[in-house]
Parts: sequence; structure tokens; C-alpha cells
Amino acid sequence: MLTEWWAAAERVGFDAREAVDRYSTAAGLDLAELGCDADAETIRDTAHAQPLIVALSILSWRIYQQATGVIADLCVGHSVGEISALAIAGILTDEDAVSLAAVRGRAMAKAAAETDTTMCALVGGKREDVLTAIKEAGAVVANVNGTRQVVAAGSSERIDALSANLPRGVRAIPLSVAGAFHTEAMAPAVPAVAAAVEGLMTRSPNLVVLSNADGLEMIAGTQAAWRISEQITAPVRWDLCQVEMQRRGVTEAIELAPSGVLAGLVKRDLPGVTTKALTPTDIAPSSTETPS
Repeated sequence: MLTEWWAAAERVGFDAREAVDRYSTAAGLDLAELGCDADAETIRDTAHAQPLIVALSILSWRIYQQATGVIADLCVGHSVGEISALAIAGILTDEDAVSLAAVRGRAMAKAAAETDTTMCALVGGKREDVLTAIKEAGAVVANVNGTRQVVAAGSSERIDALSANLPRGVRAIPLSVAGAFHTEAMAPAVPAVAAAVEGLMTRSPNLVVLSNADGLEMIAGTQAAWRISEQITAPVRWDLCQVEMQRRGVTEAIELAPSGVLAGLVKRDLPGVTTKALTPTDIAPSSTETPS
């Protein structure tokens, strides 16, 4: 996840290794080793994945900014990506964001180990039919990602039952996750994250930052930070974030690393918006991109 970003950072004179050293200290993990040398099983561990994802998201934005001078008007993150958004909006320092992600990852990994739960994405079909099928299977909605994708969560038995009785035109995609994130199964993780949030120094956002809870702008830094503990057991409403992006006239969306999924959702539901899934190949010292 990190190796190619070292080279990208060097091309524009950004000291990525120093930044990752700071993030590693904040997380209490060797993120450079995790991001360059760890195997897939190690990376899938929620306690490792969450701080690494947040660190890489922030790092990719800092490098891209240095390369292009681009300025964002609005920022929104999906699930743990909301922590990255708080750093990019200036609400948290980069180090505090990675530290909070590490606390969240450890707490959620512990909660996930207590029960046999999982998640699957349901793609296609009619929204009402999908929601009915989830309810009838005894599962719950964890994410509403757009007009054509809902993520269900619950016990492995209930997710299997759901997958075996899908509405017409719906396809189930099992997700490689440790447990039923954004549901009550994660309630044991809330106290540790809330305690971490309590100790944070927050600032007012320097750009528009939207909430996973309802897609609306978060005005106060303290409000935005507390939403991180609240979202652990609440569904991610990415669909509402996209509605608000459209309402505000967003014309270009850049998905930070590790990228690919959100850009696809935006492209499908907001056809007038230009999307870029940021990769190291987008970083070049000769970039002539016009800041927006």
C-alpha cells in the first residue's frame, strides 16, 4: 500500500517517510512495515487496517496537494474514512486522526471477536425489496451506499440465509471483514473510542465536511469528533452524502488512497461529476492541473 507512494512523494519533494514515522508513533504501530512488507492476513486485521487506511488517505492527499496545489472545498469520508476527512478539514491533526483510527481499530477488532458476524453488499434490484429481504432474514442495514448498493450485516447464519433468498435482480457480494460493523454488534467498542474522542483537541473545520450519519455539514469540530464514536453502531448513509454533494454543486471528486470503490459509487449516482481515484501514478512534478 505504501511502497509506490514513497517514489511518488520523492518526485515532488515530499518527505513521506518522516510523515509516516509521525503517524506510526501516534498509532503505536510500525505503519511503514505494515504498508510495505506485511502479508494480506496481517493487513486484514482490523486493528492494523484502520490506522493504515487513515494514514495512507491523509498521506496521499498531502502528497497530491504538494504536486498540484489543488484546494478542496468539501470533504467526506466513508466509515473509518470519516476520520481522514476530519484531518483534511483541519478538525484534527494528522497524528490525532491516525491515533484515533488505531483506537477504533483495536476496539472494533475486539468487539468483532466476541461474535460470529459478517457483512455482504447487495447490488441491484429495488431499494424497498432489498430492505425487506434484509429484515426478513433477521439481518440489519450497515451501509446505504447509493441507489444500487446496500450493505447488510448480521450473524453468518443470517447473512447466508439472506444470500440464499435474494430479490429479483439482486446480487450478493460477501465482504472480507472481521464483523458486523456499523451495527449494535460493535457496541462494546464504543466506550474506548468515546474516551479517545474526549481527550482530543479539535478545531473548527476549514472546509465543508459532511457526516456519515445524515449527509449534512458538520459545523463544529467537537460535533464532528463525537460522530466518530456514534457512527460505530450506526449505518453509513453514503447515499445521503452523495445527495448533499449534488445539492452543493460538486463537479469533481477525488477519492484518496486506497482508492477505487467510492469513485465508482459517485460515477454511478452522480453522472455529471468528474471522478479521480487517486494513485501514485497521478503524482508528477510536471503536473499542470489547475487548482480548484
